Amino acid sequence: MNKEKLVELAEENKAELFQIFSDILKIPSTSDMLDTTEITKYIRNYLSKNNIESKTYEAKSKLYNIIAHIGSTNGKQLILCGHDDTVPVGDESKWEFPPFSGNIVDDYFQGRGASDMKGGVAGILFIFVLIHRYHLEPKNGGISLVIVPDEESSGKYGASWLLDQGLISGDGCIIAEPSGILNPTIGQKGSSWFKLTVHGVPGHGSLAPFSGKNAIIDMLKAVNSIRKITDLKIEVPDDVKKLVETSKKYVLERENPNVIPVFEKVTCNVGTIKGGTSSNVVADKCEATFDLRLPFGITYEEVMNYIRKSLDELKLNYEIENFGFYGSANYTPAESPICSDLVSNINYVTKDEAFGVLQWACSDARHFRLHNIPVLQYGPAELDTIHGFNEKVKTEFVDICAKAYLLTVFDFLD
Repeated sequence: MNKEKLVELAEENKAELFQIFSDILKIPSTSDMLDTTEITKYIRNYLSKNNIESKTYEAKSKLYNIIAHIGSTNGKQLILCGHDDTVPVGDESKWEFPPFSGNIVDDYFQGRGASDMKGGVAGILFIFVLIHRYHLEPKNGGISLVIVPDEESSGKYGASWLLDQGLISGDGCIIAEPSGILNPTIGQKGSSWFKLTVHGVPGHGSLAPFSGKNAIIDMLKAVNSIRKITDLKIEVPDDVKKLVETSKKYVLERENPNVIPVFEKVTCNVGTIKGGTSSNVVADKCEATFDLRLPFGITYEEVMNYIRKSLDELKLNYEIENFGFYGSANYTPAESPICSDLVSNINYVTKDEAFGVLQWACSDARHFRLHNIPVLQYGPAELDTIHGFNEKVKTEFVDICAKAYLLTVFDFLD
């Protein structure tokens, strides 16, 4: 079946795609729930109704990984991957619509996960079933559908766990994460999430600062010192200079120009801070969590050495505990077949110029690269609503991405 016929097939069944998306938007699966039971049942039931077997792997209680495979187990293998967890809703009173409505209003899907990334999940699920229903499975290759439950918190029980267990493998992977509609992300920054604990000496509040050692005051010193890492001048390696410049130009023209420096800087967010027991007690302990994103040109190890050296110079009594995301920046070359095939098909579907860029965040893509699987990310999104209130995405974007996925499957496995 040629590209035109494949696009027509997806168009004829578009209502089904939209229904899947609406249905899964109505199912809460926020990362603070630590439970993907309901959405797992929906996805597996949909596959079962279309005569596709699937397996679940419970890496942690109530966090279910779903794997299904169609086509041959011989030849090239393509992985279609997405996560079905979302970030929490936050203060629901600040939403202009119910966060689990799943409604379409003014050609936008509304709800938590609309852009990150239930639209992408709906797209890969839809085209996976479509290929099987119309007996289009490639004879010389296979397709794995992989839906993971734990990307927004750490990925520890999702993609990385499946890869480490040897439960999935492939010659290429598309992760249906949010991106620009013309700009799949072929590389991600590195990251370092950690908790810093500073210890002090308690005392009576009326004697401060002459008695005791206040852990909160020392934490303020630590925060100010750590945040200076953003001032570091980092040399971009030659092999990614072109990609970095392309990405900066993309952000300048299509996103927020104010964030262009993130591609060459370590960013630093102080996410939480807590300490002390009472206003009249000198705090003996203070904890803070940090999220640093690392550009090409500096490694995770170098960043952590810089932070420890900075804290040692302050002569603090401290501990650092890593959690969640950590690792160095990584990418898949634009000329890799999975990248070039997807970009070519975005061009075909949109009749516009597509090209790969760097993502200023990080994702499950790094786990696939660590296992030598070329990977990129492409999915429908209204980028400025991700992780915020009133998350939404254009229906048109959901449709375009699904068609691009469908065409890329056949080009890659041909």
